[in-house]
Amino acid sequence: MKPVPTVGVICFRGEEVLLIQRGKPPRMGDWSIPGGRLEWNEGVKAGALRELMEETGVRAELLGLVDVIDGFFGDERHYVLIDYAARWIEGEPVAGDDAVDACFWPLEEGIARVEWATTKKVIRDAWEKYGKT
Repeated sequence: MKPVPTVGVICFRGEEVLLIQRGKPPRMGDWSIPGGRLEWNEGVKAGALRELMEETGVRAELLGLVDVIDGFFGDERHYVLIDYAARWIEGEPVAGDDAVDACFWPLEEGIARVEWATTKKVIRDAWEKYGKT
């Protein structure tokens, strides 16, 4: 199998972070950042904004790259997670596509809901680099 390129968005609205509850594996049921697989012939930034809209109905402005992370999920899946920070522009979160729930959480409460330590770290890194602006 080959690694699968994916994009994620850490979207801030003031001091809140947007999270989705995953409806499919890997990490089904967990709270996480919106994101998903890139489509053929799609740029990573365009893919990030598309995934954000599909999963939450929210529009945002990308602020910059936070990190590129390897996600190994024990069942021979290897995702390359390309995560961007963003600032909310408009829209109230509504779960769509692969998400079963979507909402903004106060930053620390949102981080506490996330189970995967790697996602907790990328949210904190995004806040330190971009969230305070």
